[in-house]
Amino acid sequence: NNLQILHEDNHIIVINKRVGDIVQGDKTGDKPLSDVVKEYIKEKYNKPGDVFLGVVHRLDRPTTGIVVFAKTSKALTRLNETFKNRETQKTYWAVVKNCPPKEKDTLVHFLKRNTKNNTSKAHSKEVPESKKASLSYQVIKKLDNYYVLEIDLHTGRHHQIRVQFSSRDHSIYGDQKYGGRGHGKQIALWAYSLSFIHPVSKERMEFKVLPEINGTWKILEGIENL
Repeated sequence: NNLQILHEDNHIIVINKRVGDIVQGDKTGDKPLSDVVKEYIKEKYNKPGDVFLGVVHRLDRPTTGIVVFAKTSKALTRLNETFKNRETQKTYWAVVKNCPPKEKDTLVHFLKRNTKNNTSKAHSKEVPESKKASLSYQVIKKLDNYYVLEIDLHTGRHHQIRVQFSSRDHSIYGDQKYGGRGHGKQIALWAYSLSFIHPVSKERMEFKVLPEINGTWKILEGIENL
């Protein structure tokens, strides 16, 4: 099943999600990563009946990077609290067009989701049914006409990073949904590092993965050496 497992113990399993995988089932009916992980656990431990697996957080389908699942209900409850109370550190890398006006900055918008076409729109002021979205970024590398940003997410809104940057004319490379050029199913956004307190042992867990880059990404040569 080609799962790339970064860590597994009795309570959690941490996966490096590939491009195109959906974390949880949606209306496409495509097989979600959560089902693949369940099958892996069932097979590995020869478990009869249903396998418990809790989805704690999601990554957009065209994004790759670190996803943690809970293997017990106790772990799920505690991880949900940890993510809700923002006791996690989520760092992303993104490649955007145009140089941001500041080397480092914090962006705050109010995002309103449109479920019909599965997009969100960023507003500078609160509007009905909008949710506050906040992140901070810094420019870590300049490529030809593109900039690599390291982004710390403070909230976890629908398409947050993609919308917040595209609303400022810094679309993410490959993100056609939000005005980025490029082709294929992948966008230049990676959940590069995740750190959280283990729900049972209470130790701090930290994971980092380098971007998965396929052949269409000539623009990104050398990013691995950052």
